[in-house]
Amino acid sequence: MSSALIKPMLKPARADATKGTVGAVVVGGDYQGLGIVRSLGQRGVPTCVIDDEHSISRFSRHATQFVRVADLRDERKAVESLLEIGTRLGLDGWVLYPTRDELVAAFSRYRSELDKLFRVPTPDWESVHWAWDKRNTYRLAQELDIPIPLTLCLKNSDQLSQVEFAPPFAVKPAIKEHFVYATKAKAWRADSREELEALVRKASDFIDPAELIVQEVIPGGGNQQFSYCAFFSDGRALGSMVVKRRRQHPLQFGRASTYVETVDAPILEELSERFLRAINYYGLVEVEYKLDPRDSRFKLLDVNARTWGYHSLGASAGVDFSYMLYADQLGMPVAACKGKPGVAWMRTTTDIPAAFCALVAGEIDFRNYLRSLRNCNAEAVFSLEDPLPGLAEILLIPYLAIKRGF
Repeated sequence: MSSALIKPMLKPARADATKGTVGAVVVGGDYQGLGIVRSLGQRGVPTCVIDDEHSISRFSRHATQFVRVADLRDERKAVESLLEIGTRLGLDGWVLYPTRDELVAAFSRYRSELDKLFRVPTPDWESVHWAWDKRNTYRLAQELDIPIPLTLCLKNSDQLSQVEFAPPFAVKPAIKEHFVYATKAKAWRADSREELEALVRKASDFIDPAELIVQEVIPGGGNQQFSYCAFFSDGRALGSMVVKRRRQHPLQFGRASTYVETVDAPILEELSERFLRAINYYGLVEVEYKLDPRDSRFKLLDVNARTWGYHSLGASAGVDFSYMLYADQLGMPVAACKGKPGVAWMRTTTDIPAAFCALVAGEIDFRNYLRSLRNCNAEAVFSLEDPLPGLAEILLIPYLAIKRGF
């Protein structure tokens, strides 16, 4: 993939909207989008937040504009909305930041249309499809000698007899959002073959059975999960960090981290960069693993071709991912850097219930929990410098619970 495809020619921004400064369009205004808005806004970069949900980012003192749209889940409608808004508000040359998988797919598939108006750092579909569909992810990982859990990609429910590994099983989607929006779950656990058959039938009511994956459940909880995070360009990481997931929500098959801490894990850097070089990747990315205690190997679970929930931890660890991408898109020099270990991030509104469940389950003790609170360096939403998004999130807790399962 050539750099010309990834980094469109620089276009002057319209003076009436940006006052001479090229801004950023943050599509999706939850706490993940808020991290982008704050990162850029603190450097004087104007931001336009676009969302189809109630958004906390719109209340940030760093958000320049906010536009509510009817639908961002439909790729074609999302692209049409962005082009209309960008033209109407004069956002020529602004950098697009997707915060959800369906937006990554839309930006990738419709790059040729979007980059007539915006800077589109999302790679072409030739790269993105390896992360978008887990069937592709796992196949390529095996070719690259990157460990994965025992896995069977179904073509139909009749193939369940081909599952040769023992329970417990995870029933998960090949394409995340097709399943997550319908069930509010990342995966389901089956503790027997009878339960596996029942869950596959149930899942088939929501998505095509050919999109289902049956996978072994690696022993251990969320604190066995690790992630490699990077701004990747020209075959190398300009910025990177590795984190360990200390707590997640929900406890089983956590959809999101609630408390993470940076660690030093060179093997994850090597495995992840091998994968990213193979797909000629450009941009921000998170690669998820779980450490298997049976053989002490890290096994690849997922690749997210976008910002991730705790990306704002990067600034505290010395790697401001959002701004690095912005600077690179504008042709400014980007110095290579690596996140320092021992820096922690928390999202309080989800970590409190996650910690309570972990305490009840005996996965953590109260003393260690209190110690983690004292050692936290970054909070996802709450900020004395920018307090309104935190207040908004508290008020939106019932809405978030219903809309997203939190």
